[in-house]
Amino acid sequence: MGVEVVAVPAADVVAHLARALDEGRRLAVAFLNAHASNVAASQPRFARALDEALVLNDGVGVDLASRRLHGSPFPENLNGTDFVPRLLAELVEPRRLFLLGGRPGVAEAAAEVLAQRAPQHRVVGTRDGYFTDDEAAAVAAEVAASGAEVVLVAMGNPRQELFVAEHGAATGATLLLSVGALLDFLSGRVERAPARVQRWRLEWVYRLALEPGRMWRRYLVGNVRFLLRLARTPRVR
Repeated sequence: MGVEVVAVPAADVVAHLARALDEGRRLAVAFLNAHASNVAASQPRFARALDEALVLNDGVGVDLASRRLHGSPFPENLNGTDFVPRLLAELVEPRRLFLLGGRPGVAEAAAEVLAQRAPQHRVVGTRDGYFTDDEAAAVAAEVAASGAEVVLVAMGNPRQELFVAEHGAATGATLLLSVGALLDFLSGRVERAPARVQRWRLEWVYRLALEPGRMWRRYLVGNVRFLLRLARTPRVR
């Protein structure tokens, strides 16, 4: 549907990213769900940012699209909320991390959780995501001054992916991951769905119930729009 998405198991992605870090190859990682797919379809600048990134599948919508268009689902659901903590836990070599995004205090609280889950790494800097486009270059310089190798950018799409595409090189980091609401979840600011709901792949329903005023357009209107776009997309032969 206009975006190239990697279709491999999580372990293979972890190994690939570990090699990139070892070799110092700068790499941007993004996650495509139904909402991001809709945004990419209407915003060429965002679509170009995704073209420059390694894009992983997130959620039941893109899995449904893979089944219809390619005849098979993705090997695993690689949503950033679960995949990024797994990646950090499984990276054996200690790395320097910078957490960028969320409301004031969220990144710091998330850093405390990551210190417990992946103690081999060191968080060398945090910053909230409340800065203007004119301040973005200065933020990238702040990340560079920290010496971070891995940056988690949590500002929602398309803003986080655009920051990575346009300022990622200036951060000096090797691995830049656009992680959406991950810092909110880690900090406890936003509650995740119960494990059973996650297994049923209905976490979006839970988020809609928690924040209907903010999420209704994304999930109710957006999901219908995604399905209509999918119905108009020819199958891959």
